[in-house]
Amino acid sequence: MNRIFKSISISAATACLALSTPATAQLKVWQDYTPQDTVVELTYVKVTEGQLGFYLEGLKSTWVKANEVSKKLGQISDYGIYVVPYGDNDVTLVLRVNYPNMAELDADKAKYDKFMAAWGESNMESSNKTVRELYNNIREIQGTYILREIKMNTDK
Repeated sequence: MNRIFKSISISAATACLALSTPATAQLKVWQDYTPQDTVVELTYVKVTEGQLGFYLEGLKSTWVKANEVSKKLGQISDYGIYVVPYGDNDVTLVLRVNYPNMAELDADKAKYDKFMAAWGESNMESSNKTVRELYNNIREIQGTYILREIKMNTDK
């Protein structure tokens, strides 16, 4: 019986050592993979059942219009709306915004002023009203994530 416990102890110790030993092969940034400049923002939204049409209508008049302005100004490179057709029902839509680089996410008064000159105070007030009176009653933001793609260098 004592031999069995010793054997199990040695096996367990060997397994722990194998798991705790760092891998000798480490990838190197720029050599083995390259971080991309483009930054993607994903916002996960849960829309109240039966309210998707109203929410999409609101997005068209607020979020989409604002993103079109940002796109024309070069502040974003693209955007999209994705419906989640099935899953655990925690997310109904995913809103995507692509920024040319991380610097576009920095606070910048000149860029803000340029956007507001193109967007206008009346659009801002209308959007804020839509958020307060519609969005806050029919949707819940589940999370927002910032992603940066990594391209594996396969030519080596």
